Amino acid sequence: MIPLYHDFTGQTVLVFGGGSVGARKARRFAREADVVVVSPAFPEADYGGASLVRAAPEPEAVDDWFDRTEPALAVAATDDAAVNEAVAEAATARGRLVNRTDRSGGRDPGSVVVPATVRDGDVTVAISTGGQSPALARELRKRIESEIEGAGELATTTASLREQLKDRDISPAARRQAVRDVVQSPQVWKDLGTGVSKHRQTVDAVVESALGDTQ
Repeated sequence: MIPLYHDFTGQTVLVFGGGSVGARKARRFAREADVVVVSPAFPEADYGGASLVRAAPEPEAVDDWFDRTEPALAVAATDDAAVNEAVAEAATARGRLVNRTDRSGGRDPGSVVVPATVRDGDVTVAISTGGQSPALARELRKRIESEIEGAGELATTTASLREQLKDRDISPAARRQAVRDVVQSPQVWKDLGTGVSKHRQTVDAVVESALGDTQ
């Protein structure tokens, strides 16, 4: 499987199953998509603001739910293998993505694995074991969280820095080297979160040093 990022803004994600797994999937996709969760019961859980529809569809009724919602992605998260299979078949027939939570390892064409993710601002790191070990993915996520703390702030800083260097007519090669030195600087990382002024002073010092070395 090849990892990709998909923008679900303005699209619908249809989740079958309202248990803990379905709730977790709903929360994940509700960050961008309009999420509809179909389940005969909804235990106390956070569904991320998804629309909850109390129903227990039989396998033969799954097609109707696809027709109603026209999802970009369907999640099969029920404890009924027949329903999950019907969801996968309906998605495949319509050329839609499908995430089947009762399968691990090998996947059918068009299926997706929802990775564990770590976010810091606009920086997102996704971890996947190909669906074979969710526990390992969660452990790796915890280890990476501390490693990227402040990365979102640094991404914003370097985006602004690149534009400023362009305005100064700095050559592309020199710009790349300056930004590279900034993101590799231990002092820049240390100063993240200590205040914009101090952080920016450190960045400016690294940049001027890098530009001096390239001249």
